[in-house]
Amino acid sequence: MKSLLVTGSAGFIGFHAARRWLAEGGTVIGYDNLNDYYDPSLKQSRLKLLQESTGFTFVNAALEDRGAMNAVFEAYKPDAVLHLAAQAGVRHSLLSPHAYVDSNVTGFLNVLEACRSYGTSHLLYGSSSSVYGANTAMPFSVSDHADHPLSLYAATKKANELMAHSYSHLFQIPTTGLRFFTVYGPWGRPDMALFTFTKSIVAGEPITVFNKGQMKRDFTYIDDIIEGIIRLIPQAPQGDKSWKGDHPNPAVSYAPYRIHNIGSGRPVELMKYIEVLERSIGRKAIINLEKMQPGDMLETYADVESLRQEVNYEPRTSIEEGIPRFVEWYLSYYGVQIGNEAVR
Repeated sequence: MKSLLVTGSAGFIGFHAARRWLAEGGTVIGYDNLNDYYDPSLKQSRLKLLQESTGFTFVNAALEDRGAMNAVFEAYKPDAVLHLAAQAGVRHSLLSPHAYVDSNVTGFLNVLEACRSYGTSHLLYGSSSSVYGANTAMPFSVSDHADHPLSLYAATKKANELMAHSYSHLFQIPTTGLRFFTVYGPWGRPDMALFTFTKSIVAGEPITVFNKGQMKRDFTYIDDIIEGIIRLIPQAPQGDKSWKGDHPNPAVSYAPYRIHNIGSGRPVELMKYIEVLERSIGRKAIINLEKMQPGDMLETYADVESLRQEVNYEPRTSIEEGIPRFVEWYLSYYGVQIGNEAVR
């Protein structure tokens, strides 16, 4: 495979994935609508870096624009598709539910239809650890059923997995769903905890910590996420002949369909995460403790064994390594001053 269509190419994970694919000699067709869910200037900065490569082509369009999506497939005929564009954010889905259905459901249907009409050897798409919802058995396993989402965002991601299976069954389109677990790192999303915490601590402002900090997350550094994605792209699922309908494994199928967790496999208490961030910045946080938010999950913890077996995936970056890298990027990118000294 050489040409890769990356939807959400100006987004956090999409940017890093496109950059890595280009670095390995591939070509990338980037597709993004550069919306203002968070600071568009950050998306523009990511895009500018990608456009420095001669192997990168950019299309500014929305997932809901079926004509634009079809035109991209018709013009570029990508070998594989990495679909990462989506309306993100658990809490925001409580406020703007229609935006999630438009982007995450209708938009995904447009991607599936384009793959069917124009052909692709492999469709990989972003799902989420949020699909596990009310599940409490840890670690979360792709072999467990995940049928009790706690937010509309999670429900749309689960819907994507179900839609993908139907297209794998009906049209033999190889699809791989990636259940991401709390991704962080340089060029991260401003609505994520690490970004908002860093911004507030640097400014000497309080941070809001929900459920008194008594939550655990499977924080996964961006480089580990990208390594897993890149290894999976050429590994299109073939279908599992041993799959049985009387005891169905939801992670696989007789159709060319696969679901993987992609996380660190190491749950971390939120307060420890904050402590490492404080040390990285060199400043204590002012903490406001609040109650649990609707739609939030108490704990996430990934079983990544299926990915380990399939592509020898092995996440390597601890929070003690990853958080300082993010802080270094943040201070440099924003030209932040701590005390009387400018940090470069």
